[in-house]
Amino acid sequence: MKQPSTTVRVKRYKLRIPVPAGKLETVIDDPETGRRGLLLVAHPHPLHGGSMENKVVTTLAKAANEAGWVSVRPNFRGVGMSDGEFDAGVGETDDLLAVARFVEASYPGLPWTLAGFSFGAFVQHRLRQQLDAQRLILVAPAVTMYEFDPVPSDSVVIYGTADELIPPAAIQLWADQQHLAQKIIPDAGHFFHGKLKELKQAFIEACPC
Repeated sequence: MKQPSTTVRVKRYKLRIPVPAGKLETVIDDPETGRRGLLLVAHPHPLHGGSMENKVVTTLAKAANEAGWVSVRPNFRGVGMSDGEFDAGVGETDDLLAVARFVEASYPGLPWTLAGFSFGAFVQHRLRQQLDAQRLILVAPAVTMYEFDPVPSDSVVIYGTADELIPPAAIQLWADQQHLAQKIIPDAGHFFHGKLKELKQAFIEACPC
């Protein structure tokens, strides 16, 4: 991803997109000019306060917007104005696929990048099995809470050395076993408090945006 030289103006669309669960509340931020791709961001666990407004999620979306990418941030089923109930990642994957198909109809030919934070990383790694994407970016993936399948070899894992929820050693082992690129942020906890600048830079380096 190239660093922008000026602030990019984006147009915001607030939608409720039809999905298997009903409709998902979704925010799309569109630079409108010079669009280069689509970023779909999945938020952390919906039963523990996760939403599209999570600061990690909004940091990734803003970084993509600044690089000329359209960002797509849905609320998982049962969060905010999204219909449905928590389904442990299975129904959530089906919902995100429906969101992606809905969105790409308005942006034909633009490539996807998928990014997920914590539980959202679990959902996105499942979605990548059904949706072609230039890159899968997993931020603090919950590898000790969910059973992750193998991911494409060009996937990138971002995590902090002070993650208090998912042991950094477990994330490193999982990534090492698949020879995945890793962006490690010193002293960053699971929610990257005080480390959003470093997170943004790691995402910029990881994203093909």
